[in-house]
Amino acid sequence: MEKFTKSNYKDMVDKKEVNKKIVPHAIAAFLVGGLICTIAEVINNILIYFKIENEAASTWTVIIMVFLGAFFTGLGMYDKWARHAGAGTIVPITGFSNSISSAAIEFKSEGYILGVGAKIFLIAGPVIAYGVATSIVIGLIYYFFSR
Repeated sequence: MEKFTKSNYKDMVDKKEVNKKIVPHAIAAFLVGGLICTIAEVINNILIYFKIENEAASTWTVIIMVFLGAFFTGLGMYDKWARHAGAGTIVPITGFSNSISSAAIEFKSEGYILGVGAKIFLIAGPVIAYGVATSIVIGLIYYFFSR
């Protein structure tokens, strides 16, 4: 077995690295992310058409999109879309739903308490923590500058 050096390691990494073309992936992310947002907007408009107030329609739209993200994750379709569209599937609320659902599915075999319960927020936990921390900072900035 040969000794690892910086150059050996770099050569090994270069051989394993997948060369992704940035422009086609950026276009795919833009189109798929846009499609997800368009679907949400259509759902929101349908709810408003059926005389649901704007705020309630927005809430129901988020609930439906989270459900759809979890549903397609359970079917194994969301991960296939994410392989091709990348950030286009991660950034919308359906990506958050996917991160929680996929963790729950992955750790189900370890039991509902120590598996699902303990590890469901493995990926989404930092997003929640930084989201709460950021909202507190922004709230304090708004409070002090609006006085």
